[in-house]
Amino acid sequence: MKSKNKNTSLFKSEKKISKKSLAVKSPKPLKKQILVVDDHPMVRMGFVQLIGNEPDLEICGEAEHVSAALTIIAEKQPDLVITDISLPGRNGIELIKDLGVLHPKMLILVVSMHDEVLYADRALRAGARGYVMKGAGPAKLLSAIRWVLGGQIYVSEQMSSRVLEMLSNKKNGKTNSPIEKLTDREFEIFELIGQGMATGKIATQLHLSTKTVEAHRANIKAKLELPDGSALVRHAVRWVETQNLS
Repeated sequence: MKSKNKNTSLFKSEKKISKKSLAVKSPKPLKKQILVVDDHPMVRMGFVQLIGNEPDLEICGEAEHVSAALTIIAEKQPDLVITDISLPGRNGIELIKDLGVLHPKMLILVVSMHDEVLYADRALRAGARGYVMKGAGPAKLLSAIRWVLGGQIYVSEQMSSRVLEMLSNKKNGKTNSPIEKLTDREFEIFELIGQGMATGKIATQLHLSTKTVEAHRANIKAKLELPDGSALVRHAVRWVETQNLS
């Protein structure tokens, strides 16, 4: 009888050990890896602090310009790239287009100070999966990140119907405005002109030479069929005001 009790006790002990070993071997859920591309260190720091507190998300790298971002992406293969529109040299829209060729499955979320009315459509058409204004707040940013990681497209409620309409018009071959003729860089400069910036200030902000900005201004005037620089400024200011009020 005693030996039988010992065997029973041994069996129970083996069961306990087996359960423990199973618990130890259970893998921890992997965190989604995120790369942040922004030329402002304080902004990147804010992303690191916000995302670092989330149990399912992790920052795997930071970059301040397109070439650095492409290097990190090739090395670390993040699940999501968060990028601003304005970057030194080549802008965020150009980064999105590059990734569409080099890493076509890469998920991209644009987080920018630029008004979504002016840029969300271009970002989505370039290949981004979402657009969030920097002033939207932490909760909306985290929601956008998880939404895009889940395979969905994220824009604000007020922007969603507008984007769908613009995409539908493009599909049907309709062009709402001559502004659509502008390249992404020309469009960026056109917006800054509309905000009252002079050529020198635009060049400084976009990390371009004054001659390059002047060349873009000339192309914009030609495409919009405007007679001179004054007409360009008036047209740009009027257009930006209209977009912000619509």
